[in-house]
Amino acid sequence: MQVRISTIAVTLLLLLTATLVAAENSTRANGYTIHHNAIPTALLSPEVASNYRIVRSKYRGLLNISVIRDVPGTTGQPVTAKVSAYALNLIGRRHGIDLREIREADAIYYIGDFPIVDGETLNFMLEVTPEGSSRPIDATLSQDFYID
Repeated sequence: MQVRISTIAVTLLLLLTATLVAAENSTRANGYTIHHNAIPTALLSPEVASNYRIVRSKYRGLLNISVIRDVPGTTGQPVTAKVSAYALNLIGRRHGIDLREIREADAIYYIGDFPIVDGETLNFMLEVTPEGSSRPIDATLSQDFYID
């Protein structure tokens, strides 16, 4: 049986590995691992951006979230969730982020874009309630953005 790996997953994994090697971008709680990353949309290939209706721009960022149920002896099982997110800059300006669900083969992602400016640090606040769970998981991510 051949496993189909999503284009966006591979692209984001490669980009994030290269740019965020030192950062641990996941939160573990209540038997789930929430993976969360933010990148400038300009780093996406034109093909990936087009396929997912994402505007490529050095002034836009992309938040990517996946929810994995921890299953011993495996890499886990992707699950659907109710996910909400917003970003705060260092002076407290809030950016709401509309997320949409992406499904490819067995992968489930939640993505949303937001404005960025040069030298800005954004602190992302996530609330994730996995399907079948009554307790939300709060997660945070901080990311610096630089525009060339």
